[in-house]
Amino acid sequence: MIMVNIADAKARLSELIESVDRGEEVVICKHNRPVAELRAMPASRVGPRDLTPIFPDWTIDRAFFEPLPADEIALWEGGTLPGATRVAEDSPAYGPQRKSRRKQR
Repeated sequence: MIMVNIADAKARLSELIESVDRGEEVVICKHNRPVAELRAMPASRVGPRDLTPIFPDWTIDRAFFEPLPADEIALWEGGTLPGATRVAEDSPAYGPQRKSRRKQR
């Protein structure tokens, strides 16, 4: 076990982290009294997660990965279908019109 005071730990942090990585224990002290411990983090997962336990019967159709046809891309980029009208974009013309509450000077 390595015991260091705070000032030494600040000066030798990289070296202490390498020691921890090799498996040693590092205790940081304040006025020779232990106050913190430097320890290694557990290894994290590297590969992708397997989601089949959550959704065992799901399958993705190959067509999902194929590019969209040009007419469908045009619809996504703001086009409209023939004969379709866009309804939710204009402000409603019904109900009382509110006036601004700001005082006029």
